[in-house]
Amino acid sequence: MDDATVRVHARIHLLTTEDGGRSTPLAGGSSYRPNHNFFDADNREMAIGFVELPDHPIPPGETFDAEIIFLNLSDLGLEASPGLVWRIQEGPKLVGSGEMLAILS
Repeated sequence: MDDATVRVHARIHLLTTEDGGRSTPLAGGSSYRPNHNFFDADNREMAIGFVELPDHPIPPGETFDAEIIFLNLSDLGLEASPGLVWRIQEGPKLVGSGEMLAILS
């Protein structure tokens, strides 16, 4: 990985369908690449990050821990740090939130 790439351990919470989140589960055992918005809802500057999913489907409303590889945090003027919280979006739609628990590299 290059200097701009950051690996973190994070806690992800998916919104329920009733709260406006996804209507289908995330497929387990794969990588999920939503938009990671560290700013406000109207900001269109998104971080690129790959969420490594557990080996089982994750339904809307679930909370799970995962490793995330961010590719461009420094390009956005952000520094990874435990406690940092952000919006997880699919396009403009809010589907969950994330919180950095630890920086892995």
